[in-house]
Amino acid sequence: MLKEYAFEMAASAIRFGSGATREVGADLADLGAKSVLVYLDPNLRNLTPVVTTLESLEHHHVPYRLFDRVRVEPTDLSMHEAIAFANENPCDAFVAVGGGSTIDTAKIANLYSCHPADFLDYVNQPIGKGKPVPGPVKPLIAIPTTAGTGSETTGTAIFDYKSLRAKTGISHRRLKPTLGIVDSDNTRSLLPAVAAACGLDVLCHAIESYTTIPFTERPRPERPVLRPSYQGANPISDLWSLEALRLTAQNIRRAVADPTDDAARSAMLLASSYAGIGFGNAGVHLPHGMSYPVAGLVKTFRAAGYEAVDHPLVPHGISVILNAPAVFRFTAQACPERHLEAARILGADISAAHLEDAGKILSDQLLRLMQDLHMPNGLAALGYTAADIPALVEGTLPQHRVTKLSPRPAGPEELAQLFEDSLIAW
Repeated sequence: MLKEYAFEMAASAIRFGSGATREVGADLADLGAKSVLVYLDPNLRNLTPVVTTLESLEHHHVPYRLFDRVRVEPTDLSMHEAIAFANENPCDAFVAVGGGSTIDTAKIANLYSCHPADFLDYVNQPIGKGKPVPGPVKPLIAIPTTAGTGSETTGTAIFDYKSLRAKTGISHRRLKPTLGIVDSDNTRSLLPAVAAACGLDVLCHAIESYTTIPFTERPRPERPVLRPSYQGANPISDLWSLEALRLTAQNIRRAVADPTDDAARSAMLLASSYAGIGFGNAGVHLPHGMSYPVAGLVKTFRAAGYEAVDHPLVPHGISVILNAPAVFRFTAQACPERHLEAARILGADISAAHLEDAGKILSDQLLRLMQDLHMPNGLAALGYTAADIPALVEGTLPQHRVTKLSPRPAGPEELAQLFEDSLIAW
């Protein structure tokens, strides 16, 4: 196998600042947009982020139409509905106001309205064909209202594929938003439980991207266009991931405890974007790969803070963090120094630490944080039992895009043990 020798760095433009949402109308007017589609979370319809966005569009005389049927944790069915809306309402540009579900939905609506194809053509392998996006898409301005996914910086869009009861997605650099407006005013309405789930997603993005396989260990692509977005750890992604982890360690407890702590909430938004740039180029690995069936196979659980959602729901950050302690105990032997560095940033004293203890030291830091933020005590708290492990493993195996980036390979037997170890966290 010829191994990779290069990596590419790509990131969306970011505008960061309190009140920056008021500028979106001017941005679109400067682009010459005569018609705009605004995708939004219906739960935000009458809240500040959406109201400010629409006022700005109206002030700058930018015509728009609203799509307010975004599904929290979108599915292929909800994506089809979003695509149909874009096809029925031709536009010059897109705006997404909401969390990762909203931004990802707008990305996919933009893609298929610009480059119509069978839905599975662009979907990641092995569920889809994984075809590259064939050309540019229309401008998309993303306005995140959660400090979590970092979707405003990435070319990735994730959804549940209902017939398989598994999560998958589409990843390509051309899906990156044209601009991410990162405005701390937009996270003031976040409930503490939602802020906690989103913040733990940032945490996992940072640690996973820092501990992925080195980019030089990946197969070399036949052509540059086939080089994946998720390339493995590299010197530039490391910088973004570690700074995201540092900001999260310093601010997540404060941001959850006090919704009026604007400094902490602002820092978590910045951490989310930093982590997005890091993992958007390096990738994530097993905690995310395992999270997809955890979210997709949920039966009755609905997390605190998400009571307005009309279907069972494991928030993405929760489905990821519940697997993380067991995973990092497993992967630490492959790159113990990196696991120890992550533990140090989270507050561990590693001055006398032994490399063979790296996994436990990092795991202990994560468990302490999970308890402080009142996370469920393992997968069992979501309703899963040992009898569900085969289905959870089956749902993880197709997630090649991320699982193959694990620093330590994990096949069906290893995954089954990791799920078993994640049933009870402490």
